[in-house]
This record gives sequence, structure tokens and C-alpha cells, in this order.
Amino acid sequence: MADRYDYIIIGAGSAGCVLANRISEDPATSVLLLESGGSDKSVIIQMPTAFSMPMNTKKYNWRYETVPEPHLNGRRVHCPRGKVLGGSSSINGLVYIRGHACDFDEWESLGAKGWGYQNCLPYFRKAETQQHGGDEYRGDSGPLHTNNGNNMANPLYGAFVDAGEEAGYIKTRDCNGQMQEGFGPMHMTVKKGVRWSTANAYLRPAMDRPNLTVVTHAMTRRILLDGKCAVGVEYSRAGSTQTVRCNREVLLSAGPIGSPHLLQLSGIGPKAVLREAGIEVLHDLPGVGENLQDHAEIYIQYKCKEPITLNSKMGLLSKALIGARWLLRKDGLGATNHFESCGFIRSEPGLKWPDIQFHFLPAAMR
Repeated sequence: MADRYDYIIIGAGSAGCVLANRISEDPATSVLLLESGGSDKSVIIQMPTAFSMPMNTKKYNWRYETVPEPHLNGRRVHCPRGKVLGGSSSINGLVYIRGHACDFDEWESLGAKGWGYQNCLPYFRKAETQQHGGDEYRGDSGPLHTNNGNNMANPLYGAFVDAGEEAGYIKTRDCNGQMQEGFGPMHMTVKKGVRWSTANAYLRPAMDRPNLTVVTHAMTRRILLDGKCAVGVEYSRAGSTQTVRCNREVLLSAGPIGSPHLLQLSGIGPKAVLREAGIEVLHDLPGVGENLQDHAEIYIQYKCKEPITLNSKMGLLSKALIGARWLLRKDGLGATNHFESCGFIRSEPGLKWPDIQFHFLPAAMR
């Protein structure tokens, strides 16, 4: 392993795997990808129906918690983040939702020039291969494969969509297409029954390139600066500390929690925060580590009058049969996340676009 690369990428998650693939396409460019977690080849990661297992496993999840929340009676909220190749795309619920067009247009109106929906749409299409083919909104030749699981085979999926229509909402054919708002099918990042994380979609096809070096179990400790220019990183692995330098850029893609954390450890952030932590202030940058926004999720459960839910599949024997079929054929109930229908609505009149998302699961949750 060299001690100098053109590019150093910190974090092999949803962004890092894409960066590693795209930059290493140039054979004249050397790329180092550092990941604090390990391999993603476990069955519980690759089998879509098992997604709750890696999401709640210390080996693959940083297991962050919020501070006690005053508006939740002091409770701490679980905040899973991936610690494995593929990052959170290897432990998430596999739901594929791009975001509403107005989200992107709002970014641009606030100053993020070039990030409007029409700017981003070509890249969404370029990234995707949609199971039912492409159109002006969906891609048909990209590395990230998306589909609708078992295509709403359980009758409850359709009943949920029909219930939304009966309640006065519209139906949408494609929530990632022309019309997000309404009730309709939900899509997932699955290819041929296997979780299609960014590790599978982007990193694995690039792993054999001689100009790409991937180092797992490498915990980055800080970014090395020369003035205000990043020139390398310091990381620990197997009990020893390593230093590696870059010729061009250090690319920080450690997620919305890990990235500002590492910036602050490197002396970049609000000086009051850094001084309180005993870190030398190299770049006083207010805003680093501030204004994180996430979406809360709650489960609302209803009793089903007919024996058509997935509750009958929760026993050990049923799970074993589902797992065996998936191992042999990569299909059946093991090949879906079971979130196959959804709804997007506005919480009150006057809102320009939806602010509530429903994802329907035909089973009871503890």
C-alpha cells in the first residue's frame, strides 16, 4: 500500500462507493477508499427481508442515539447509521424515494445554484435501471437497480392504495416519476432478489481496478491540513496509526453525522465547540455540526379481519423456509422489504407539496 494517492475518500457509504467508482474510471488516477466497517457479504445484509437485522446489529451499525428529547418526554431516539461497505445503503430499509421536485427547487431558491430538480433529474435517470423500463423520469441503464418487490402480490397493498383513494386522495402510478403525491406502489433498491446497495451497484464492479485501493476497518482520526488546504488523513487500523497524503483532494463522505464529527476532530468548526472539546482551532467555521434534520417515523397498527397478513410467516419454520428459498432462488418473501405501497399527502391545506409519507407493511410490528 502506498503512502500517497491522488484522491483519498473517507467513508465507503452511499456517496463514497459512487465516488470511488467514478474517479477510478481514469486509470491514470490513484484512489484510496477508507472504511471504518468491514465486509458487506453477510446474508442478513444481502437478503432484503432481513433488513431489520443489520440495522440493529452493532457490527454494522454505529448505533447513534440522540440526546434526551424534551418533546418526547426525555427519551433518546435511535439513529442507525451504516458501519460497513455500502454504509447506510447496506443496512437501510431499501426504500427508493428521490424526494419531491419542489425540495430541489427550494434548495436552488435558497442559493444552491444548479441543484434544482431539472438539474438533478438527468443524474437520477443516469444512476437507475428501473425494472419496468425507463421514461422521461426513470432510468433504464444505470448501475442502481430498482423494482417493486413482488409487485404488490399481497391484496393488502392494493387495499391500502384503494383506501387512500376512498379518503379523497389521488392515485399515483409512480411516486418517483411525474407525480409523487398520492397513493401507489413503492419502489426498492433490489436486483434479482438481492439488496442493491451502492457497494453492490458501484464499488464491487470497480474493486479489481489496480488504481483503486480499498481499506476496511480503518478508522479515520483526522484530516491533515496545510493552512486551510486538506493534504492527507490520519487513520488507525489494527492498533497502529497510519498517515497517508494526497496529491489532489480529500473527499469526506462519512455521512451527515460522521462528516461534521470528523471535521471538528480535525480542528474545523465553531471555535467555541472545538475549544470546549480541547481541540486546536485550525479553521473557525460556524455551522459545522449544526442544523441536522431527520424525519421521525412512527408505526400505526390496525387489526386485519382476514388471514392474509404476513403474521403467519413470523414463526421459525416459516422464516427458515423463506430463507432457504431465497438462498436457492433469490425470490419469494425473502426478496422484498415488504414496503410495496405508499402514500404522500399534505398535512394541511395551503402546503405546496406533501410533507407526510406513508409506507405500508402488511404485518404487525413490535
